[in-house]
Amino acid sequence: MRERIQQAMKDAMKSGNKRRVSTLRLVTAAIKDRDIAGRVDGSGQSTGRERVEDGEVLALLQKMIKQRRESATIYQQNGRAELADQELAEIAIIEEFLPKQMDVDETRAACQEILKELGPCGLKDMGRVMGALKERYTGQMDFGKASQIVKDELK
Repeated sequence: MRERIQQAMKDAMKSGNKRRVSTLRLVTAAIKDRDIAGRVDGSGQSTGRERVEDGEVLALLQKMIKQRRESATIYQQNGRAELADQELAEIAIIEEFLPKQMDVDETRAACQEILKELGPCGLKDMGRVMGALKERYTGQMDFGKASQIVKDELK
């Protein structure tokens, strides 16, 4: 994943695509920040890890996309179409590095599969179900939608 991002940045620099270069630099900086933060635990002790795993990078990319979607919505509501377009362009660039996203039906099927496996007793098991979904499908589904599906199933 990191190598793909670095190669994409080099290609964007060669082609002179400034929007792509700046977005990929933001992604690279966010990954480096996460690597640095992952080197120590909550009490300041070394974890022995130099780099975070690809699953954490995928989660980071999803978070970046979510932030940009929220910003684009706010910009559109306030009549700032050029800034909204900028955010949407960044989303398209970041999404290139995520696995194929599940649609609503695939998300529902994955949620039902996890529910069958875990056999939750009610909403109190929601965290356990969502944890299992995040473990298996990081970067592939919208967990906000998945959360709503799981809540509906557990009621």
